[in-house]
Amino acid sequence: MAQKIILDCDPGHDDAIAMMLAWGNPNIDLLAVTTVVGNQTLEKVSRNALAVAEIANIRGIPIAKGSPRPLVREVENAASIHGDSGLDGPTLPEPTMQFANKHAVNLIIDLIMSHPEKTITLVPTGGLTNIALAARLEPRIIDRVKEVVLMGGGYHTGNWSAVAEFNIKIDPEAAHIVFSAGWKVTMVGLDLTHQALATPDVVERFAALNSKPGQFVVGLLEFFGKMYKRAENLDAPPVHDACAVAYVIDPSLIEVQQVPVNIELTGTHTLGMTVADFRYPPKPCNTWVAKKLDRERFWDVVVDAVKNL
Repeated sequence: MAQKIILDCDPGHDDAIAMMLAWGNPNIDLLAVTTVVGNQTLEKVSRNALAVAEIANIRGIPIAKGSPRPLVREVENAASIHGDSGLDGPTLPEPTMQFANKHAVNLIIDLIMSHPEKTITLVPTGGLTNIALAARLEPRIIDRVKEVVLMGGGYHTGNWSAVAEFNIKIDPEAAHIVFSAGWKVTMVGLDLTHQALATPDVVERFAALNSKPGQFVVGLLEFFGKMYKRAENLDAPPVHDACAVAYVIDPSLIEVQQVPVNIELTGTHTLGMTVADFRYPPKPCNTWVAKKLDRERFWDVVVDAVKNL
């Protein structure tokens, strides 16, 4: 059976590809897309979600706007990577879809409560503000969710600081709530996503599709690559968020390890760090971390999904 997911995101170049992967893969039943402040303002990333839906022909599901700011902290965005619109590079179409007439947090709760237990996986690929608020507003969802598979963090690697990844750093209090709630959490962090580099041969595979969605992905990756080269001196951009969706599609694509993870909330130099305790023997925990990607099979899955669009 197809895996039911709610994709909570802040599009975002890699979020856009994650949306296309979720819609184009037959093993995913995409119930909703919810948006959260992150890569750009809530209004910008939400409009981007509608634009991606237009390109990917995503229809018949709600797209709902969520939190415009973190729980406690001031808004930070990633314009240095994603540009002023949050999705700079390719030309975006005018959306024809309308936003759901419901806040993202309420939509998340309503979907989880109206489906059988352990049938919905939450896939957050931005800051964790919406997910944390949903867990606080309706704690019963914690036992009903099958799993939280999030893109964020890193057990050895940071990008927004020496040790902290952007999605966790912008709302560490929300991350603390999500990681400690008691549901199963799989952290698909930078240690894994930096293995998902969109090298020139990968870009060529999308170009060879000779389709509107394929050309859109090419435009995304060309801009994304330039910005990553400038900001982090990477020769190819890591397509972070698609990795979380890919894990739900086929867990054999990614090797994971059960390990306790805590969120640093007070460190002067370590705020937002996802502290993974690899000491042996491991303590009982509900958290797993992603370690190794089957890169070739991963890109096969993503290219096939875009082809299906």
